[in-house]
Amino acid sequence: MSITKEQIIEALKNVEDPDLKKDLVTLGMIKDLEVNGKNVSFTVVLTTPACPMKAMIQKACENAVLHYVDKEAKVTVTMTANVTAGKKTEAPILTKVKNIIAVASGKGGVGKSTIASNLAVALAKQGASVGLIDADIYGPSQTIMFDVVHEKPLLKVIDGVNKIIPVENYGVKLLSIGFFADTSQAIVWRGPMAAKALTQMLADADWGDLDYMIIDLPPGTGDIHLSLVAEVPINGVVIVSTPQNVALADAQKGVGMFQLPQINVPILGIVENMSYFTPAELPNNKYYIFGKDGAKNLAEKLGVPLLGEIPLVQSICEAGDAGRPAVLQENSPQALAFMQMASNVAQQVSIVNATRLAEKEVVNS
Repeated sequence: MSITKEQIIEALKNVEDPDLKKDLVTLGMIKDLEVNGKNVSFTVVLTTPACPMKAMIQKACENAVLHYVDKEAKVTVTMTANVTAGKKTEAPILTKVKNIIAVASGKGGVGKSTIASNLAVALAKQGASVGLIDADIYGPSQTIMFDVVHEKPLLKVIDGVNKIIPVENYGVKLLSIGFFADTSQAIVWRGPMAAKALTQMLADADWGDLDYMIIDLPPGTGDIHLSLVAEVPINGVVIVSTPQNVALADAQKGVGMFQLPQINVPILGIVENMSYFTPAELPNNKYYIFGKDGAKNLAEKLGVPLLGEIPLVQSICEAGDAGRPAVLQENSPQALAFMQMASNVAQQVSIVNATRLAEKEVVNS
């Protein structure tokens, strides 16, 4: 008895996206279905190339065909992705950017810029097109972390308008105030000047088509944060903390700011940096120098995800200073931690986008 496309479609209705809580057929994620005798092939289009459930979904699709249709079928599943886009506004800037993710911290010194740089590179490594804005106006560091301190963005005339061309390294397009200021001098700007500099990096640059733009915000709460929310539609914010109580208290304040009614930016989750120490000679040991489960408990208290626990490893600092983010250290514990963190962030962005789409459909129905 020959296999039909209709049988395959019915079988795949039993495979649910674990995040979106609907089956793959209803979500329109099954493409290019072909059946030739016992040979079945199709493509699953995920909402992000960084999907942490990719292998599980692929296996579930194969099992569904074998279980519901024909146990002798030869199933070929191709996994690809089309990154979903977040909300759009009337703002004429960043129109080709699908998702804007802010990385923030309640206080300085928690490794926010390290998290932002490794998040951007990790997403790029997983196949996404990524940009990064170093909006930490008073202490820009991304030029160092991407080994582009001596680079200068070019100007290009596009449709009669001068546009800044971001510098690119490790698959990430980058703009930072560090490109335009003397790195040996302190940047002493009042709030409106800093906000104007951020606006120029957002509006006066040719970013092209991006799946994700990461914005590395200054620590704390202030003018830059308010200006950013007013200028662009942010999909969500990643809050960075360390396990200490003082850092967690400030992280909670940061969450509170973004949840204010006049700001109302979704919290994608919390990343705990410097979570534990693992000696190189004892790779399976974890020593919780600054306390254990601090960010996990805060995330549970606030009802937001814990996106990752990044170890306290000397090579992470050395990698940042050398201009080569630690996520590039293939198969190291720190690289794996950053890759998992990036997958979790992308997962939460997809959930936020799906929730907004569902809310919009309800309003318009």
